[in-house]
Amino acid sequence: MAERPSRAREAFFGRLKGPRLRPGQAALLAEALPGLRLDLSEPAPADLAPLFGVPVRAVRLEIGFGGGEHLHAEAARRPEVGFIGIEPFVNGMAKLLARLAEQPLANLRLFDDDAVRVLDWLPDASLEEIDLLYPDPWPKRRHWKRRFVGEGNLDRFARVLAPGGRFCFASDIDTYVDWTLQHCARHPAFDWTARRPADWTEPFADWPGTRYEAKALREGRPPAYLTFLRR
Repeated sequence: MAERPSRAREAFFGRLKGPRLRPGQAALLAEALPGLRLDLSEPAPADLAPLFGVPVRAVRLEIGFGGGEHLHAEAARRPEVGFIGIEPFVNGMAKLLARLAEQPLANLRLFDDDAVRVLDWLPDASLEEIDLLYPDPWPKRRHWKRRFVGEGNLDRFARVLAPGGRFCFASDIDTYVDWTLQHCARHPAFDWTARRPADWTEPFADWPGTRYEAKALREGRPPAYLTFLRR
């Protein structure tokens, strides 16, 4: 496998590996990932469109894509949009690469380290949307400072989102939903779009779902879907 870049670890505190990879998964990480991985050793282009293998009119970012169900479905549904997916967890990255081996997508780039590194690399106002879906809730109060949503990362979101861009957040953990609403309400760059209960209880438009969502519903935890607009 190609050498992994050194870790910033500013915002990532979870596991990097789970069950032992199968030989085919390890081969995908070694052979397929290098051609899709963003190279942060070079300055980001002012226009992100040339990063992708097809013409794109806008770029979206998904932070912590898990097994890649949502990311792959959205990239397939929106070929005119470039997608950047970030997932430090090796097994999750391997699952997405397996999907891409069956259905390649030219409008997708990947990164397998801390999302903060990408956020700090991206040029100003370069994204149409940021998706943060079922992030690690860090449920113990002493760990809440590890939650990805915070003043520093919202500042980063505000810098890289174009005016009118969206920050979409989904979680089945009430304390994290409340936490996100409070932090975004205090931030001068974001407006919550909800006008009625269905605006946060119903999934986003054309939502393909994720395995985390299915698990939450099985266990009786209804998710919330929050959309914030960049002013």
